[in-house]
Amino acid sequence: MEEIIKILILSLLFLLIVIIIYLYFENNYIKITNIDIVDSKIPSEFKDFTIVHISDLHNKQFGKNQKNIISKINKISPDIIVITGDLISSYSTNLDIAIDFINNAIKVAPIYYVNGNHESRLPEDYNSLKSQMKSAGVNILENSYSSISKENSKINIIGINDPSFDALQLYGYTDQQIISKDLEKLTNNSDEYTILLSHRPELFDTYCSYNINLVFAGHAHGGQIRLPFIGGVIAPNQGFFPQYTSGLYQKGNTNMIVSRGLGNSAFPFRINNRPEIVVVKLSNN
Repeated sequence: MEEIIKILILSLLFLLIVIIIYLYFENNYIKITNIDIVDSKIPSEFKDFTIVHISDLHNKQFGKNQKNIISKINKISPDIIVITGDLISSYSTNLDIAIDFINNAIKVAPIYYVNGNHESRLPEDYNSLKSQMKSAGVNILENSYSSISKENSKINIIGINDPSFDALQLYGYTDQQIISKDLEKLTNNSDEYTILLSHRPELFDTYCSYNINLVFAGHAHGGQIRLPFIGGVIAPNQGFFPQYTSGLYQKGNTNMIVSRGLGNSAFPFRINNRPEIVVVKLSNN
């Protein structure tokens, strides 16, 4: 009997060690996801234009001074880096970790950034973060737009605030109504290729109605736990078995890319859902 108990205890300890190693791997080893976007509206001058998409860092640290993630981005050698919110976490705020990433990533490529719902919960910290990002040279898009020119062609980049920033001023409005209000001011009937940075993937139908060509979003954390053949289990603002959690979604003339993100917030573990850097390459044929 004692021998059986010893074997049982050793088996449980072994299983525990395996689980700990698995969780460490799943939460710390970054996966690179490559997506090609082919659209006839993309100017030929932007063929092979490479975009690194970062989302939901949530104060996660990947080596000293973020060296592990910066090394991966550096090897990709992108033309730009886009960040779709939640650099910080409202549950355990650490601006230094976020700024370490910004200060090192900006050396690799220009950064275009929009905020997320966690930034909206921390107004003072967010103001400090913005100030430091501006000093570093980050393009902060708060219901505003920018453009990138090559020779005689350009593409537009729109960035919209997370709707939680306007929730008090527009009490009673839905997230869709808030986002529509913002996009109404920023979009036009231009034939130029337009990219939208927004934290929220669940508003895909709204983005499509404004003829956005390419959307970058995050927020869903890949569904946190991913099941084979099913996908993500739960995501904020989408509930159980969410529709938009990872990869490329298409509707009409609009493509949306959803990053699984890098860090965690309320739930501390990722399962079958490694941290992700998305690499997007543009082409018109």
